[in-house]
Parts: sequence; structure tokens; C-alpha cells
Amino acid sequence: MNKPLTFLLSLTFLFLFSGSVYGDDFQDGMDAYERKDYKEAVRLWKPLAEQGVAEAQSNLGLMYDNGTGVPQDYKEAVRWYRLSAEQGVAEAQSNLGLMYANGQGVPQDYKETVRWYRLSAEQGYAQAQYNLGVMYSNGQGVPQDYKEAVRLYRLSAEQGDAKAQYNLGGMYIKGQGVPQDYKETVRLYRLSAEQGLAPAQYNLGLMYAEGTGVPQDYKEAVKWYRLSAEQGDASAQSNLGVMYGTGQGVPQDYKEAVKWYRLSAEQGDADAQYNLGLMYAKGQGVPQDYKEAVKWYRLSAEQGYAAAQYNLGGMYIKGQGVPQDYKETVRLYRLSAEQGLAPAQYNLGLMYAKGQGVLQDYALAHMWFNLSGSNGHKDAVTNRDIVEKRMSPSQIEKAQDMARNWKPTKK
Repeated sequence: MNKPLTFLLSLTFLFLFSGSVYGDDFQDGMDAYERKDYKEAVRLWKPLAEQGVAEAQSNLGLMYDNGTGVPQDYKEAVRWYRLSAEQGVAEAQSNLGLMYANGQGVPQDYKETVRWYRLSAEQGYAQAQYNLGVMYSNGQGVPQDYKEAVRLYRLSAEQGDAKAQYNLGGMYIKGQGVPQDYKETVRLYRLSAEQGLAPAQYNLGLMYAEGTGVPQDYKEAVKWYRLSAEQGDASAQSNLGVMYGTGQGVPQDYKEAVKWYRLSAEQGDADAQYNLGLMYAKGQGVPQDYKEAVKWYRLSAEQGYAAAQYNLGGMYIKGQGVPQDYKETVRLYRLSAEQGLAPAQYNLGLMYAKGQGVLQDYALAHMWFNLSGSNGHKDAVTNRDIVEKRMSPSQIEKAQDMARNWKPTKK
């Protein structure tokens, strides 16, 4: 359910509040930056940075990091961050850690990342606390330690960091480093979602849709899905499409469902690609178009989506949108059946029983019918028994052994 945020962002400009003699030039640089005169900001900050003003060094590093007012130059960004960080500036320490994490301007080095994040986090810098929490959660540069990740996420979350609130919510939903607590997950997701973090909005919508940690409420689910979807979150767009397709929390509207499925599918979401294919196959919200259905089923199937593999196989067996091709049907049914999809197992059994696209093989037909029946397919057991009458005892025993030893493949 939770999609943890593992990106490491720590990009903040420093303001100089001391009575330093450099204060006017520094503030003039800030004024220039705020009016988007980036070259002027660099011109004012660079002499200060060269004279050792730590705050100017940090900001100049950020300008090189982002390519703002100067050509982007990660090595130069690292140089200025390091000079500032060595003077104890928390933001520069955090950003230098980020450069080591991403291997920008320096070789990637998680231990060095952790060192700089820790120095910044110990000063109470929320983004560094969050980033260091990510390192402990992932076991990067340090032994994996969920309790330490929780401690750091909490310190950052209590300062209002939306990413930390979201990831801390994820720890509660999984019971990692804390007892599993769906209500606490909802509370933290809400804090993050209200700050506009799209993954938090999506996951909060999911909690309402499933009734996890809150009473099930489709209208509330739609509200949060929409906020996330409008920010471009593919999972939220896909789920919002489902809500319109099924009429949950909103009036049923196939055209609106198609709109959201398409936005998500174009970002590569396999669920949405499958559902968009389904809409074209049925002519719901769009004119029926088998070729377009095949296109979207194929994109989803290539990502290992079992239902799309199965439906695409059905298009080949019927010759809808593609030339009829039993061998391709068998290939696709097999991919789906091996993931445990009961209808695919059943239909693959039929292909073996009839010898369509494969050599007729009652033992394999028996195996797939058996597996499908175990997964609840109502006709599979009947067909297994029909096939069994045409088999020798040794063939039956072989088929039963194959079914007992069968294990589904992972997507």
C-alpha cells in the first residue's frame, strides 16, 4: 500500500541574520535571487564565499548544484558545500550528503553520505533527519535499523517535514520499528497530505477506499485521489479512474474513467494500461476498438500484469485486433497461469486438452484444470474429470505430481 519516498531532497537557501559586515551584500544577493536575477545573486555571493562566509558558500553551492545563474557544475557545488559544511552549516552538510548519495560531483559513497547527514541531523535540521532516516530504513551506509529510522523520521516529522510524516506513516502501516497501527498511519498521512504531498494524498485515499484505519468512505477516497492525481501521480490517476468506472464516491462516468486511465497509462502504470484496454475492448467511454485494446493490453502484459496477459491471449484466440494465433494465445495464457490466475489456468488446460497452439497433452491439461479448480474456477474440476477418463493411471499420477509440485512465479 505504502510507496516510500526514497528521494533525498535538501535544497534550501540560507538567510544571514547576524550583524556581519557582509550582511548587506549577502542580503542584496538574496534580494537579487528573489527577483530572479540569478547572475547578480552569484556576483554578490561569490566574493563573500571566497572570503570564507559560510552562508554564502552554501548558497553558491546550491546555485552550481541547480545551474542557476551559473552553468550547472556538480564538482563546483561539492567544493562550496564542503567549505560551508566544514564550518558547521547544517544545510550545507545535508546537501553535501546528498551529493555523495547521488554520486554527483563525487563518487557515490553511502558512508560519507551518512556522515554528513548525521552532522546536520544532530543540529536538528529536519531534512537531514529525514534523509538519515531513509538511509537506516534502506540499510545504506549503515546496518538496516527500522527503530533508528523511526526515531529520525519522527524528529523530522515533528518539525512538519511532509516526506518524514509520510514515511513514518509507512513504518506504522508495515509495523517496521513500531507496532503496526493503521490509525497512526492515517494521522501521519493526513498531516503530509494536507501539505500537498501527492503520494500521501494517494495513500490516504487508499486507506479510505479500503476502510483501513478509518471507516470506509468512497467520497473521501475520491477527494484524496483527485488531489494526488491532479499533481500527476499515476497510481492516483489509475485509482480515480476505477472510482469513476465503478461509480464509487462519484456518479459512474466511463468517459471520465477513460480520461484518468489514459493519463496514468501514458506514464506506464500497468493497472491503468490494462483498464484502458478493457474500456476499448468493451466500448465503454470510447468507441469499441480492438486494435487499441490490444495495444494497451500488450503494454500492461509486458510489465507482467497477469490479467492483461490473459485478456491479450483472448484477443489472439478470437482474432480481435490481431490475426488469430493459437500459439501466441498459449504463450500469453501460460505467462498468466504461472502467476496463479485461475481463468488463465483453466483456458490453458483447454488448449492442452484440444491441442490448440500446442501438442495435445492430457497430463498437462489435467494439471492446469486441477490448479484452476483449486483456485476456485467452477468448471475446472468438471473438465479435469472429463480429461481423466481418457488418461492411464500413470498419466493421472504424473499430472497430480506436477500439480502438487507447481509453484507460482513472481510478477
